[in-house]
Parts: sequence; structure tokens; C-alpha cells
Amino acid sequence: MSPGQQAQPKLPIAGVANLIAVGSGKGGVGKTTVSVNLAIALQQLGYNVGLLDADVYGPNVPLMMGTNRTPAAIGERIQPLEQYGVKLMSMGFLNPGDKPLVWRGPMLHSVIQQFLRGVDWGFLDYLIIDLPPGTGDVQLSLVQSAPLTGAVVVTTPSDVSLEDARKAVHMFQQVRVPILGIVENMSWLQCPHCDERIDVFSTGGGRRTAETMEIPFLGALPLDPHVRVGGDTGHPIATNGAADSRAKGFYDLAKLVVEKAAEAAADKGPSMTISD
Repeated sequence: MSPGQQAQPKLPIAGVANLIAVGSGKGGVGKTTVSVNLAIALQQLGYNVGLLDADVYGPNVPLMMGTNRTPAAIGERIQPLEQYGVKLMSMGFLNPGDKPLVWRGPMLHSVIQQFLRGVDWGFLDYLIIDLPPGTGDVQLSLVQSAPLTGAVVVTTPSDVSLEDARKAVHMFQQVRVPILGIVENMSWLQCPHCDERIDVFSTGGGRRTAETMEIPFLGALPLDPHVRVGGDTGHPIATNGAADSRAKGFYDLAKLVVEKAAEAAADKGPSMTISD
């Protein structure tokens, strides 16, 4: 936003109680995997949930959620798709296949606003927003115009990933978005043959970073081939339910996100409501 440009009011999205951004400082840390499984886990826990794929250039939610239909429109309102009980919107539904988008900042801002306010989300307890990696136009457009309840930052334990994760944390803090916590993804690999724990990308960096930055640590998730297969085949591991040992980490994460989101909302005081 230029110095002379007036900030837009952060008007609530009618019917949506909590907007949770899931971000990362860099790509390749499993941010969309976390977003997808978090959304499904929240739905399985009894909440009304939507998932907005805000990664306009590299939308992966359609593949991971196992649907690529084209959304319908009623009047000027786009109807979100629904899969596994979660309402969905992604540029991947509107621009399917491998054709790239070559857009500049103003067009990105327009599509993000359309996805936030032009989609008929209905009544949601949580709208999970899967951000693109980094701290660019999409992130700024979102945080400047939408009243985010808080942000979850995904990292791996490696020093390279943690360096960029800290940048993402600072970005959210600078624009006054509460940090719900850090998730350490790909924290370890359990050998399928001997059950030995292998720290592929080092270990404990997410927790140490959270402690140093005085923000919550939301847990460590393993590097699990079953999680990868679930995402590639459109059957995310969280669809197996909380009793599945490989899905349990995402359900633990979902419960912590609910807790931290409630704390963040309480700190902000009573929310403003608007009518449709």
C-alpha cells in the first residue's frame, strides 16, 4: 500500500466467525497439507469449516481435496464447492490444469477480495485461508482488508526454513495479526522397518523458535509417506478420523487452534457484526 493510500476498513465477512491464515516464509514446508488436514479435522470435530486457497499462482487444494469441478454462481455470488464436509474455493477450480496465471498486484487483490466477499460461504465457525509462501501481495491484500482472527505459521526444523518462518511471524506482527502459533512439519521420519526415528531436517527448531519469539508452539508433525499419499490421491489423512494414529497430530493441532483462536478473539473484545 502506497504512503498516500488510505487503509481499507477491515469489515467482517457476514456469517464467518473466525478467519485463520496459514502461512509460511518459504515453499516446500507442507503448508497446504497442514491447511487441508486442519480444515478436515475441525469439520470432524463438529465445526462448520471453509477452506480458501489463496495461493493463486500455485493452487494445490483441488488436488489434495480430490475435486476439480467448476463452481456455480447464483446472481453475483459464487457457490463454493464442498468436499469432506468442508466448503472450498480455489483459483484451481476456475483455471484448471497446468496453464499459469501471469498477473500483477492489482489483479491479485481483486481476486482475493472476490474469494473473501463474493463467495457464498454461509455460516462458518472457521474459514481456513491457505496463503502462498512468502510475504508478498496476496498476504498484504488479505491482512489489510480482512479481520483475521490469527495466523498459524508452518515451518520445518531446518535452519533455512526457520529463518524464513521468522520473517513470516514478523510480517504478521507488523500488520497486527495475532500469531496463534508455529507448527513444525516434517519433524521426523519413523523408519518403517526398524521404527528408528530419523531427524531428516534436524529437530526441535520450531519449538525453540517459538520459545525465543514468545509465541505458542502448536506441535510437531512427522514426515509420513501416508500423509503424502493422502494428499496426492485426494484423500487427506485427516479423513481417517482422530482414532487413526497418523491423523492424530492434525486433530491435536485443530484443538489447539480452536483454543488459541478463542484467546485471540477474547483479546480483541466483542466482534462487530454486519447484516447480509
